[in-house]
Amino acid sequence: MSNIFSCGETIKGFKVKVVNENEVRAAAGILFLFAIISFLNSWLVGDFVYTKIFVVIFLVEFAIRVLINPKFAPSLILSKFITRGQKPLYTGAIQKRWAWSIGLVLAVLMLNLIVLNDIKGPLNLFTCLFCLILLFFEAAFGICIGCKIYKLFNNNPLQECPDGKCEIHPMEEIQKINFLQLIIVAIFFVFIYIVSTNIVESKIELNLQKEHSKQENKIEILKEKTEVVNDECQPPQWAIDMGHGEKWKLHHGCK
Repeated sequence: MSNIFSCGETIKGFKVKVVNENEVRAAAGILFLFAIISFLNSWLVGDFVYTKIFVVIFLVEFAIRVLINPKFAPSLILSKFITRGQKPLYTGAIQKRWAWSIGLVLAVLMLNLIVLNDIKGPLNLFTCLFCLILLFFEAAFGICIGCKIYKLFNNNPLQECPDGKCEIHPMEEIQKINFLQLIIVAIFFVFIYIVSTNIVESKIELNLQKEHSKQENKIEILKEKTEVVNDECQPPQWAIDMGHGEKWKLHHGCK
């Protein structure tokens, strides 16, 4: 029973229970993919169905990791299969469990707001964004923000961090960022802003042109209908010659 309700594996040569960092990062990437899809669907389309489904899945996933055993969590099982050919990178399970506990709290909050009460607002937005940030940093950079938070509340040093991530090392020359690189990054963001602005303005102008064309088409259709009606109500010349033009219109329903 103790093997079921546990967190991490006992590996020879390590002082504490550990988990495979490769699996954790891969699982974070899997969850991030579906999280961003559901988030964008809600943000752009206004459909929260996929977000509600993901919240339930997210809650179950992290409940298994924290309350039972991470080796039974579906995303970690899938990531184990994906990374099975890579050499394991072991990291302390205790800080990971702390980080997953934060995810579980956020999942419970989102379940209450989005699924149970169907509440829409900034609180949902920032909660989802925080989850996305946690998952993205774990998957993309291997940075466990929850582990950093754990370190703030625990005086004991983190143990068994792969690649020396727990320790602070002086930067080597290749890691330093010079002023020119900062300028390049700044110019790049300005470039992104200019391109985005032009694309948005072009789209707005195109929409206005389409709307203007629709209005012109409507006017042309109305004119054509008016011309048809006018043609139908135009008395023939013989009726006009007889002085019965107005009577002809009356008899033909044009008045």
